[in-house]
Amino acid sequence: MKGFSAGKKENKLGCRGSDTAYMHFDDLRIPAWHLLGNEGEGFKQFMITLDGGRISIGAMGVGLAQAALEVAVKYSESRVQFGKPISRNQAIQFKLADMAMQTEAARLLIYKTAWMKDNGYPYTKYSAMCKLYASEAANFCTYQAIQVLGAYGYTERYAAERYFRDMKLCEIGEGTSEIQRIVISRELIRELVPMV
Repeated sequence: MKGFSAGKKENKLGCRGSDTAYMHFDDLRIPAWHLLGNEGEGFKQFMITLDGGRISIGAMGVGLAQAALEVAVKYSESRVQFGKPISRNQAIQFKLADMAMQTEAARLLIYKTAWMKDNGYPYTKYSAMCKLYASEAANFCTYQAIQVLGAYGYTERYAAERYFRDMKLCEIGEGTSEIQRIVISRELIRELVPMV
């Protein structure tokens, strides 16, 4: 449309398969039939969309955590040190167990939140919780995968380094981890403190 242009594509740390660029609006005129929702309710619509988007970002975190776990398990079985796979070492087993536990807990929180949304229950607190928890699980799992792979985890030979870079978006997209904690605490106070 006349008055709209896209800026140059940004070179990002991660999620490079999804382009990011500034959008420029110069005296852009939009037809009335392009209006989404009711006039004056844009912020309200944005906040509703944000709650749903947090479930999606959380799901992305679960996917990254799961992928990091799988690459770590496969590598630990194939990497032989002192005559045995490193997966036989307790230190590696503990890392894998913690990665699996955090991934599954995040997955279940995502499922519960998606179910609440699909069934019409209030889910603002849960969308913040699932996004925050899954983001932190993804951070933990991608970091641990690189630790399991050692120097190989730092190279492009294995996908662990890409998962680690991609994970960062989970901690900042749809609101930072700090914002999620504010949302959770506000919702808790609203639920648990009687109105005076």
